[in-house]
Amino acid sequence: MTNSAASEKITIPDVPDRARMRRETGRRLRAVMAEQGVDALILLEDQSVMYATGASWPLGEAGLWHVESPVAVVVAGDEWPHLFLPFREGSATESDLPADHVHGPVYLEFDEGAEGFARILGDLVPAGARIAVDQLTGAMRRAHKALFPAAPPTDAALVLSVAKLVKTQDELACIRTACRITDAAMVDVQAALAPGIRQIDLSAAFVRRAFELGATASILDPIWQVMPESKASGVWTVHSDLALPLLTTERELVRGDVLWIDVSISYGGYCSDFGRTWVVGQDPTPKQQAQFTRWREIRDAVFAVTRAGATCADLAEAAIAANDGRKPWLPHFYLAHGIGVGPAEMPMIGTDLGEEFDRNTVLTPGTTLVVEPVVWEDGTGGYRSEEIVVITEEGFIPLTDYTYAPYGD
Repeated sequence: MTNSAASEKITIPDVPDRARMRRETGRRLRAVMAEQGVDALILLEDQSVMYATGASWPLGEAGLWHVESPVAVVVAGDEWPHLFLPFREGSATESDLPADHVHGPVYLEFDEGAEGFARILGDLVPAGARIAVDQLTGAMRRAHKALFPAAPPTDAALVLSVAKLVKTQDELACIRTACRITDAAMVDVQAALAPGIRQIDLSAAFVRRAFELGATASILDPIWQVMPESKASGVWTVHSDLALPLLTTERELVRGDVLWIDVSISYGGYCSDFGRTWVVGQDPTPKQQAQFTRWREIRDAVFAVTRAGATCADLAEAAIAANDGRKPWLPHFYLAHGIGVGPAEMPMIGTDLGEEFDRNTVLTPGTTLVVEPVVWEDGTGGYRSEEIVVITEEGFIPLTDYTYAPYGD
């Protein structure tokens, strides 16, 4: 189990109070809108709608197709968001909203739908309002003047990314439950791991067990990636980076395969994130065990500086120092990222946003982090695992606690 300095100031309930969560996230969202001078939000992305309203639509992101997806409108000064639903049964928490804030569908992929939505907005949003949107369909762009008569819209991500940085106790309860479901399902999957099993068999076993335990959606196509022994023999990106993730196939696993695992499910609209390295049918070699030891040293160095008030750069610098001056993460990914209604949210550490961004991003209590260093050396297949924590004043609270087997502690 990860050692931590846990704070009594953050208490995570066993069962989330969803009504309280909606009230608290709603207040936070409207407070950030006020800080940024935004009068109304129009939200199409499933994760954004989930955060604003509690309406989870697991298939809403497929192909960014909005014909049968919910849409949310958040108006400053209104305690309740407006939710537009194709089907009333689409939201498990629909009853939390007043009846006059739950509406029928709007079809924003079509000109008629966008034009009709403009008329609806005219009744909901005050004249001259400053509006932010997270996406624009083609029809919305064509109806631009009708939808946004006062001024072009701004980016709603600037509001949502700030609002989502700090999680409420009930959001943390949802994330922890999602993680516990994932961990419990992984026990059965790891027990079935053996030469001859196919990657898709592992996926089937995991998804079935996760849903039996209460998952509401599979967020990622489960990844059981067989890592190459050397850079020359593997699949690499056009930038000469290690390629991750690769699609799961019917490939049969063989003894000695090194698997990098990455899965995510949703519970009540909030995500888990599970990453481990497994070796098929045998114990790790001494060199592979040494890689795990190095990974653990990097993790411990990062956790030693993980607390409220630290910057993202502090964590990145600690990881680099523990890895002899080299960045221990994939160049096209990150050392760490947040998690919530999305499997990867702000803050993100070590990305192409740059070192200045990391220096200017200060961790606050209630922020979640998925810490995922990577150790690579030709001849081993590498090592990668993920740990989820929530930041406290004194340190952090772990939200995951899964074994590192077959690697020894």
